[in-house]
Amino acid sequence: MTALNPILNFLTQSAGNPAILPLELTVDQQDATSVLQSLNAAFLIVLAGEGHTSFSEAQTYLDKISDSPDWGKVAKFYTQSAQLITQELEQACDQNTTLKIQLDQMAATLEAAGGAPVATANAIWSALFPEGTDIWGHESERVATLRAKRTVAIDQLNPNPIENPAKQVLFTSNALLTMPLVSADLAGFDADFQAELADAADDPQVYWYDHPIPIGVSAESNEILYGLQHLNHAVEYENQQSGSTDKVNCVLSVSVTHERLQTLGKSYLKQVLAASEPLDQLNIFAFTETDTNTLLDNMLLPILEKSSSNEDAREMLSVFGVDGRYGRHYSFLKAIVALWNTLVDPKIKATFKIDLDQVFPQAELLEQTGATAFGHLKTPLWGATGKDSAGQPIELGMIAGALVNQRDIHKGVFTPDVTFPAAKLAPDEYVFFSKLPQALSTEAEMMTRYEAGTDFDGETKAIQRIHVTGGTNGMLVDSLRRYQTFTPSFIGRAEDQAYILSARGQQPNLGYAHASGLIMRHDKEGFAQEAIAMAKVGKQVGDYLRILLFSKYTDALPEVTDSIKADIDPFTGCFVSRLPITVAMLRFSLKVANLFNAGKSDEAAEFIHTGVFQLQEGFDFIQEEPSALQKTYEREKAGWQLFYQALDTVEKALQAGEPWALEVQETTQKIVENCLVN
Repeated sequence: MTALNPILNFLTQSAGNPAILPLELTVDQQDATSVLQSLNAAFLIVLAGEGHTSFSEAQTYLDKISDSPDWGKVAKFYTQSAQLITQELEQACDQNTTLKIQLDQMAATLEAAGGAPVATANAIWSALFPEGTDIWGHESERVATLRAKRTVAIDQLNPNPIENPAKQVLFTSNALLTMPLVSADLAGFDADFQAELADAADDPQVYWYDHPIPIGVSAESNEILYGLQHLNHAVEYENQQSGSTDKVNCVLSVSVTHERLQTLGKSYLKQVLAASEPLDQLNIFAFTETDTNTLLDNMLLPILEKSSSNEDAREMLSVFGVDGRYGRHYSFLKAIVALWNTLVDPKIKATFKIDLDQVFPQAELLEQTGATAFGHLKTPLWGATGKDSAGQPIELGMIAGALVNQRDIHKGVFTPDVTFPAAKLAPDEYVFFSKLPQALSTEAEMMTRYEAGTDFDGETKAIQRIHVTGGTNGMLVDSLRRYQTFTPSFIGRAEDQAYILSARGQQPNLGYAHASGLIMRHDKEGFAQEAIAMAKVGKQVGDYLRILLFSKYTDALPEVTDSIKADIDPFTGCFVSRLPITVAMLRFSLKVANLFNAGKSDEAAEFIHTGVFQLQEGFDFIQEEPSALQKTYEREKAGWQLFYQALDTVEKALQAGEPWALEVQETTQKIVENCLVN
């Protein structure tokens, strides 16, 4: 374990100075809090090595507690993690001599840094988080360098851009539902609904989300109503500007935490929407897992019976659905537009996703950017072709906008939602500090403005986006059907960042067109504070899992990981680590230790109980060769290929006027109509 000794010793027992993170090891523990704090501290002390004054005591303590009926599982998790870190470091150093030299010289490098925060951070990051090094103090140069890397020389703008977003773009979003709070007032729901909801309360929870909406929450706190009402106002604004009366189609995926809520989700939405102000500018279609299964059984499988003898078709097509981790509904919300174009409305040419805590600030957009939201969606950059900064051909079949925080919009819509942080770090941030490269890519990519006569005019030169957000992005149907992109269902964090990775290895490269001025106001802080606070621990643990899953996912892709990482650094790529287990576990354990030291024992305990279960599950998922992750990716890739094969088959049959295809089309349209909730 010698490779980490200097880093852990520096953080936990700095010579001559107060330690950044002093560790408390109480071997004669009295209560659960003391046991958890000591187990976590013992893990870090063992990583620090024999140079730590409590090394022998920590090692003995971990061994002793491993036999405890109450705490053995946690102790064994820490012991196994230490072993996995040892193996990972040895293998990485064997493969990468530069990394080995960095770690071998770490003690001298830290001593030379003299305790200065930036120099110290850069020293540790050089080995564990190279994407963050040398940004502080060089922000302008790094922005210019990244912007040059993201530059696309346009060969041809889209000759057939979006002309009428209301008729040609299928808007999408996701609604996450969970059981009512104890204090919920359900009097407004019909008796049958209340009875079914009471029965569902006995079911175990099967899925977890950041901040699902409890059924029965007040209208003022209902994120679904908030987002849809603001989208309705945005469309109304568009129609006032254009003199049109077009209504917009909006698809909601309805993901639930308890299985029996699948059959209640649509009824819930209908009752809630009926009791609120009319959304007269929107046609809202809500799809639960029950509805996606209906489409699978009555649309997809009958098509494949005409073209495929694949006995596993139903299992393979289970990728098409909305429940599960975030990657699953995210992929559905893209794929649904291809189905819509083929079997519901051929005028639909694209999809655009919003999050329901984001709104189009139409008046500000028109005043400050010269166009409304729909005006920005008409850009011929969406669908343009050209060459990237490496001279490789690229197709900008996707589009991405940016965000401005609600509290900042008074400064202007071009105010970045993530700014460069101050050089003050928590202990775990000496290991990994994604906010720094996130701020860099926000400034370099999202804040680029297209202006005539400048380097970026939006016609001959533009920016391709790697850093995107879950809302404020879209894709053309034509590109979707050719690249068949998806986010694997095991991705539960940054499903938006993962989505385009599935197109790697195809030519030309698929990219996002940066739409300068297509900016949504992010209202989460003024709207969902309670939900954000409740989701805090789960979200942070998901961030650690993201390192494990992104690192191993890129290994599973057909292209070499180093090549992918070079393209997606610094922000998306910082989660693709050469030491994923080491970095994830150091972040986790240092965070927990810091919470204990700050007197936040309850939160620290919640971190351990949540983290041990989820990280152990993550370790199991990525171990072995081929790993469960590799197998899942391959199976889901084949499933999505089968999905698009079905659409190709029915499209050709419809063009030929075959009766069976017309019957499938009619069935599909009836299922879709049944999903209309307003």
